[in-house]
Amino acid sequence: MNVFDVISLLGGLAMFLYGMRLMGDSLKENSSGALKRAMEKVTNSHFKAFILGMLVTALIQSSTATIVITAGLVGAGILTLHQSLGIIVGANVGTTVTGQIIRLLDIDSTGVTWLRFFQPSTLAPIALIIGMVLIMGNFVKNSKSVGSIAIGFGVLFSGLLNMTGAVDSLSKSGFVEGLFAGLGENPFLAYITGAGVAFMLQSSSATVGILQAFSASGLLQFKSIYTLIVGIYLGDCVTTAIVCSIGAKADARRVGLVNILFNLSETVLVLVVVTIVHRLGLLDSLWDRPVNSGIIANTNTIFNLGCSLCLFPMFNVYEKLSRRIIKDDAEPDEKYKALLDALNPRFFDTPALALRSCYQLLLTMFRAARNNIDKSFQLLDKYDESMHREILEEEENIDRLTDRVSRYTVELLPHLQLEQHVAILNQYYKVTTEFERLGDHAVNIAEIGANLANTGTAFSKTAIDEIGVIVEIIAQILDETEKTFQNRDLTSAHKIEPLVQIVGELITVLKRNHLRRMSLGICSMYADISFTNLMVELRRIAAVCSNVGVATVVRINPELADHEHLYFESLHDGSDAEFNAAYEDAHAKYFSRLAVADNMMPAEIPGQIRFESDPEGEF
Repeated sequence: MNVFDVISLLGGLAMFLYGMRLMGDSLKENSSGALKRAMEKVTNSHFKAFILGMLVTALIQSSTATIVITAGLVGAGILTLHQSLGIIVGANVGTTVTGQIIRLLDIDSTGVTWLRFFQPSTLAPIALIIGMVLIMGNFVKNSKSVGSIAIGFGVLFSGLLNMTGAVDSLSKSGFVEGLFAGLGENPFLAYITGAGVAFMLQSSSATVGILQAFSASGLLQFKSIYTLIVGIYLGDCVTTAIVCSIGAKADARRVGLVNILFNLSETVLVLVVVTIVHRLGLLDSLWDRPVNSGIIANTNTIFNLGCSLCLFPMFNVYEKLSRRIIKDDAEPDEKYKALLDALNPRFFDTPALALRSCYQLLLTMFRAARNNIDKSFQLLDKYDESMHREILEEEENIDRLTDRVSRYTVELLPHLQLEQHVAILNQYYKVTTEFERLGDHAVNIAEIGANLANTGTAFSKTAIDEIGVIVEIIAQILDETEKTFQNRDLTSAHKIEPLVQIVGELITVLKRNHLRRMSLGICSMYADISFTNLMVELRRIAAVCSNVGVATVVRINPELADHEHLYFESLHDGSDAEFNAAYEDAHAKYFSRLAVADNMMPAEIPGQIRFESDPEGEF
């Protein structure tokens, strides 16, 4: 053995670990939408949850990632601790898939040419070639991400081959034989070794893969490695538990603890069963026999799958123990705490989950602002101090939500690889400010109501009726805006702009009519500032909704991102038939209602202004 053999071994290990990380990260990025939908469908059936955990882990190649994501979902209130139990155990089984892939090292292609395609020495360069072609050619959708998966696969196998070659050289020096000889005579030492290596590498799959590479020496025996494999489970789950516990709620920390309890139970069960079976002489043919990559992979799978099935009845016991060991948090009463907790950095590796949390919070922000707007309109007619306080308190909540989601989207951006995810995040970032502004406008309208009450002034009956018409169209605009954002509804988005233009024209007519009424003494001049400020707030609410609609249109049609002004021009220049039809319908509807309100003025008043459109009032 010389220093070059060690360098070759460590270099192969570095390639193996990097390939596994690259492949896993790319798979998580591309499968995060499916993963999100799957996680949300978990029921109280432990078996279904078990299958889900197994499949998700087999897909993303990391039990740690699956369990950490699960802890985040539990912390966010999307899953309960009870629902997560099956996922935790299933993740431990799913992680054995990597070992089964690595066992391709054992394929004997002697005399069979087509089998050579399944050997790592062939798969590695093929995967690397495919990956580079996809990345450089960009032929299909998400080709760069898929290419990264292929590159990761190729690098993983290249590192494995490098390690195998280095181990072959080391085996001739007696190093490998000496390393593992003592482990066969000291099961406890083997157990601690497996746990320690898995803890340092933070991956049970990688540790088992290294063991499979060492098996190429032909010097590993079953008695030397079975306790080492079991130790790997403990080392990996301790790392997972630590990650789950960082800044987490009680139930999220319990997810990590349940994983430890399961793996400790698995350790005891395996050691007891193997000892009994060995004493009965049923393992004599395997005990002292050199093991290969396939035997290690099968042993790992059998241990995990068998223990999972045997320990199914213990699920509720694990839950109760975790609740006894980790006490409930003394949490303050905060209206939107669950939504804020859902903005969890753990979801950065699965962007669809992170974006879902943003979506839920933003939709809640819009509805809170919308509710405040509805309340503020009530204060114009009849001021209620307690309702005004409610509006101000909710505005503080909206500001808090705005601050958190803004920071979260900025922190999330560097973790996004798919253009689709970036487009969604851009829309969310834009509408965050818009929804916060809606809340501000509600507060401003409430202040107008308070000012009217404090000064003892009021709008005339005709003014109130006319304001009612524009409040009605604002309500329709807000309805279409909610549908647009909630459902990414392009039809609703296209309905917003014609209504917004009608708002501008209505405001022009309302201001003229108000001026005429003041000149005739029908409306109080003291209420003029309040009326003018109200028109400004209504115009701004309509503008906010217009911005939300455009942000949605741009998300669906990214080619408009740098040409929004052209989109507006195409709507207002009369060339868009759909816009024109919607505008005409809305104009007829709301100006006819304004006519009803306006006709309530005394008929003999000369010079009364009638609701004709004014281009200067357009947006």
